[in-house]
Amino acid sequence: MSVSASTASGRPRRESVRRTLRDAWRSRRVWWFTATARTRARFARTTLGSFWLGLSNLFSIAVLAAVYGTVFKVQNFTVYVVYLGLGLVVWNTISAAVSGAPNLFEHNRDHLHNINLHPIFYTLEEWAFQLQTFLQSFLMVLLALSFFQHNLLINLLLWGWLPLLNLFLFLYWFPMLTCLLGARFRDLYQLVPIVLQLVFLLSPILYEKKNLGAMAWTANINPLYRILSPIRHTLMAGEVQWGVGLVLLAANALGIWIAIRLLNSERRNIPFLI
Repeated sequence: MSVSASTASGRPRRESVRRTLRDAWRSRRVWWFTATARTRARFARTTLGSFWLGLSNLFSIAVLAAVYGTVFKVQNFTVYVVYLGLGLVVWNTISAAVSGAPNLFEHNRDHLHNINLHPIFYTLEEWAFQLQTFLQSFLMVLLALSFFQHNLLINLLLWGWLPLLNLFLFLYWFPMLTCLLGARFRDLYQLVPIVLQLVFLLSPILYEKKNLGAMAWTANINPLYRILSPIRHTLMAGEVQWGVGLVLLAANALGIWIAIRLLNSERRNIPFLI
């Protein structure tokens, strides 16, 4: 990782987003390896290892599908299980990434105080950890749900790349913005879990969007649901919503640029905020 350059007057020069991304890419093996080590350490001395990631989601899907399928009196239980299962596994990943974001720099306080390493390293390590967790859980859930809808894996291979790419990009910049705001405004530590719980209840994950009736507009302005919905639609219907996907891709590119630019401007203040 590089250190900020200085101008001729001695004042520090702000690093460009492009240079930060280039340096982050050069260190990709390091932050990916440390994230992998965290995943392995998490399940050390367990018999099933990382299979617990998928199993915990499958247990939740089975219980929630049985309960809410009965409560909502769904007409086609097979379709409902796939609908709920895909929505829940994506939501759990988004929720885990966002809920842990405000504490990210706090957890790496000693490193930030004692090592001259760009803070983007810690955001990338956390992002890699969330990606690895998601992929292990998602693939296992997808295999199980293929019992109910056989073309899920084919739809994933043929059409799933764009909505999944948008999810991966979103999982980086949105938690990083939350992290930067959390370092400056400690109220986010308490606020984020509350907001996530309310957003989950307002998101058509356990129920269909049409059941919201006049409240359907809340799903349209819900950024977390706008990322989740194209993945579920693509895998279940076998088609890509190109317009939505490309708009989300542009929004994610802008979000990454803003988040890294803000990180560069806050880099020197972060050790004094935690």
